[in-house]
Amino acid sequence: MPSKRSSAARAPCAIQTDIIHQGECTEIMNRLPEGSVDLIFADPPYNLQLGGELHRPDHSRVDGVDEEWDRFADFSTYDKFTREWLAAAQRVLKDSGSLWVIGSYHNIFRVGSILQDLGYWVLNDVMWRKSNPMPNFRGTRFTNAHETLIWCAKNKDARYTFNYDAMKNLNEGLQMRSDWTLPLCTGEERLKKGGGDKLHPTQKPESLLYRVIMSSSNPGDVVLDPFFGTGTTGAVAKTLGRKYIGIERDTDYIAAAKKRLAKAQPVSDEKLLVTPSKRSEPRIPFGSVVERGLLSPGTILCDASGRHTAKVRADGTLISSDHRGSIHQVGAAVMGAPACNGWTFWHMKMGTNLVAIDVLRQKVRAELGESLQ
Repeated sequence: MPSKRSSAARAPCAIQTDIIHQGECTEIMNRLPEGSVDLIFADPPYNLQLGGELHRPDHSRVDGVDEEWDRFADFSTYDKFTREWLAAAQRVLKDSGSLWVIGSYHNIFRVGSILQDLGYWVLNDVMWRKSNPMPNFRGTRFTNAHETLIWCAKNKDARYTFNYDAMKNLNEGLQMRSDWTLPLCTGEERLKKGGGDKLHPTQKPESLLYRVIMSSSNPGDVVLDPFFGTGTTGAVAKTLGRKYIGIERDTDYIAAAKKRLAKAQPVSDEKLLVTPSKRSEPRIPFGSVVERGLLSPGTILCDASGRHTAKVRADGTLISSDHRGSIHQVGAAVMGAPACNGWTFWHMKMGTNLVAIDVLRQKVRAELGESLQ
């Protein structure tokens, strides 16, 4: 399984960053150095093929997407546009980089097919489930309550970044799933024109970009958005200690993005941005917990249900009525299982509660971390 890249392993950045380029995304990406970007988030035109204005039951007009940049003559024109910008994005990505692209049912299936044709390797499709979707005013279809994101590596063999533990922490200790329930961009976050209308019809919420950038990049990485709009990607990237490159045609969007980026404040301490992978944390033998007096020989441990018990021995092993060995061996033996994580299986009494002995391992790791600073 691909592992995360360390900061030391990343190549130095040889590209101008924290900048917005004005112009066509394909043309500008083709001018950027090859293999210079760690992450791309793309929110391309959806080619909605709208057949006129949409109105609510009270006959008020719905503020939808009717901008010129979302109009294409036909599917073949849209496919050509998509293939060109995706090929340019693939060239500029590092071999260890990855790309996210978001779309609706109007375009995402065509985008996905072209991604695979170009040799990208699809890692996940993620459903952004909108907690406050726009209703279907005509009552002729289901309410369109989600959009789809495709996450892919540059190719099949790429060692992309995935901050698994950070995503698990964001999800209260559970594996992050591929269905994300997040609200639409509303309230103060939604940028408005002078008359109160939306400045950009498809402005994405910062919470969505937060999750994308946190999951698949590291502090100092370069994040490119070829359809920069009002700068959501750049603002979140800057806050999270990443570098950004934006590409945008519209001068009004660029002006709004620059104001927004000027207000974004990066987290000053990089240590607050990094979630150490459990695989990279120092190995703590159970014996060191006994040596430090955090558990005394003779202490009785049990599983979460209290069904199985074992005593701590002075040499850092456990003994039960029928088994003796490491915390992992005895845990597996009493369960009749091929393997066991003894740190999470065995519990100790703490007041009136049972607590996994893993808290002791974390205590030792924290002490080691402090001693190395």
